[in-house]
Amino acid sequence: MNKIYLLLIILLCHIPVIISSELPATEVRAVWLTTNYGLDWPRNRTSKEAQKRELLSILDDLKKNNFNTVMFQVRARGELMYASKIEPMSSLIITGGYGDKKFDPLAFVLDECHKRGLECHAWIVTYPLGGDKHVRSLGARSVTKKNPSLTKKFKGEWFLDPGNPRTDDYLLSIVKEIVTNYDVDGIHFDYIRYPDNRGQFPDDGMYRLHGKGKSRADWRRDNITRFVTKAYDLVKKQKPWVQVSSSPLGRYRALGNNGHGWTAFETVYQDAGKWMKTGKHDALYPMMYYKEQLFYPFVDDWIENGNKRIVVPGLGAYQMIELGWSRQDILNQVDYTRRKNVHGQAYFRTANVLSNTKGILTSLEEYYSYPAKLPAMTWLSDSIPEKPVDIRAERLADGLFELKWSLNDEKNRVTYNVYRSESEDFNRDKAENLLAVGLKEPLFTYVAEDNDKAYYYYVTVSDAYHNESEVSIPAFFYHSETVK
Repeated sequence: MNKIYLLLIILLCHIPVIISSELPATEVRAVWLTTNYGLDWPRNRTSKEAQKRELLSILDDLKKNNFNTVMFQVRARGELMYASKIEPMSSLIITGGYGDKKFDPLAFVLDECHKRGLECHAWIVTYPLGGDKHVRSLGARSVTKKNPSLTKKFKGEWFLDPGNPRTDDYLLSIVKEIVTNYDVDGIHFDYIRYPDNRGQFPDDGMYRLHGKGKSRADWRRDNITRFVTKAYDLVKKQKPWVQVSSSPLGRYRALGNNGHGWTAFETVYQDAGKWMKTGKHDALYPMMYYKEQLFYPFVDDWIENGNKRIVVPGLGAYQMIELGWSRQDILNQVDYTRRKNVHGQAYFRTANVLSNTKGILTSLEEYYSYPAKLPAMTWLSDSIPEKPVDIRAERLADGLFELKWSLNDEKNRVTYNVYRSESEDFNRDKAENLLAVGLKEPLFTYVAEDNDKAYYYYVTVSDAYHNESEVSIPAFFYHSETVK
């Protein structure tokens, strides 16, 4: 009986996936890469070199499966994944070894993501600081030691106090440090909220001092929005192309009788719709780790409140383990986001996807058969970059096929997209024409079989805001062993 059951599971995991609509050429495909407790990385604690190899393996798998965005957790609870003057490095990181430079995980992951055409956003856990044991482990550099007046203890956990305006300054110093010193593609805020509304978060003093006649709920929402506004303005002043986003609770607000009890607006004081509507967010990745009536209507509500900016529902891949969801539960949600023309999908967590939980990665290979470009942030800039010129195609001695090209203006921060078509009747909105996205250098090589077919190769430029140029004049190449 057990063997029959096991065989059934194996067969179910390999049933072909039927995709209901044409695959998109532009779509966010993101993962949250969790470093807290080493859940996704680093699991290896033996050496810096082993940790690097482990991370490279993750990025290689993401690239291979046509993901394009990595939310890399750079701040967990009061500790960091980069060399900071403000807070301590995570104790999980092996920084030294063999007398060379110390390991800076953020610098490393940015470089390696960009080599693979992946965007990398710095994911910041905003207000939580952890329990007493964790806080003590951070020593004198913990904010609870350096700036105790900014912190509050609530239900056995320490938090930065959103009601204290000086908390903004502390967090902004971290944001500025990251944006100034690292080539991040985004700043992504998590836990940018009050803990919950069970019991009383200890902010009576701050409320008396700063409440100014507002209700406690409105004052708390305004506190979060005040920080969001300052953070957005700071990032845009430093590097205007860096995407500012957050992951609010999956339900923005209760919809009629649906969704009460755990919403962003009512429960934890996140007015995320207001952040989008007032132009203080570029994107939202709501944590929509629910099913059926607690998922689909709330996707629609986020779209309604998205101000035509980027909305990417976060899908709970981990619920296949925690709550016994089926793989199809996740795939149905991917289908729905595509039908609704939402901007993509994000998955929590990376390991739950890459470990092929219940065959989910095998299924996503069908959904993500081709690379995908990222949606343009036209509210920041709608200028179209110049197209590349002088496309050159060549078969190399080692059997690789190589494309090279030039760009008249190479001063700006750009990436390149490569297309291939069997005819000059070319459509860059067809996913099957895409070969590569996010290339940093004007060079592309791949293994192209000699199949006696001729192809037109096109290249476009995407600027830092993901505005895409017109297509280049194509290079024509006949892939044959006899004709070159």
